[in-house]
Amino acid sequence: MGDLSLEEFSERITVSRETAARLDRYLSLLRIWQKRINLVGARTLSEPWRRHMLDSAQLWPIIQSLSTSRGGEPLVVDLGSGAGFPGLVLAILGGVQVHLIESDARKCAFLRTVADATETPVAIHARRAEDIDPTAVLGPRLADWVTARACAPLPRLLELAHPFLAPQGRCLFHKGARWAEELTEAKKTWKIASECLPSMSHESGVLLKITELSPDGL
Repeated sequence: MGDLSLEEFSERITVSRETAARLDRYLSLLRIWQKRINLVGARTLSEPWRRHMLDSAQLWPIIQSLSTSRGGEPLVVDLGSGAGFPGLVLAILGGVQVHLIESDARKCAFLRTVADATETPVAIHARRAEDIDPTAVLGPRLADWVTARACAPLPRLLELAHPFLAPQGRCLFHKGARWAEELTEAKKTWKIASECLPSMSHESGVLLKITELSPDGL
């Protein structure tokens, strides 16, 4: 596909000049920190606007579409945030309340640095998802959306996501070419209503949107 310029990105995901500048600052910090710690695959930095920014930002209009019908800003929990994709990008785009969950302290330091530099309100939790009490962290509302990219195979991902979801909450996961196999495996232990959306950033990638989720047998 090749990379995008900042201008081409802004044409696909409508953002203000100020927001585009904040995302550009994010990428500058990513390049600097990548020399110290491994945040993303080194090859992906040759195509950052497509591989990371567009890949993350494409979730934003989907998440916003639900908030229009339900009212208020959607609450998003991003599992295994790593370098902040997609969760921190969503927070910079705005109109959402975002919680980033990342167990690596060094990556959390990077996330805080970017959040400060881009003046982005976001909650960062330096813990493993399975060690967090969702109600204690989020309050009784829980999450409207749980997101994740390259975090875990779908069956495990659903185990991590389910405790964070509000009763009408949904999941939106980046998945690769084997998404159908993962979904088949997950359906052995979960009741799932899902939709597969094409990725704007990867020819073989998809966005797996899960609209209903419950352990099989309940």
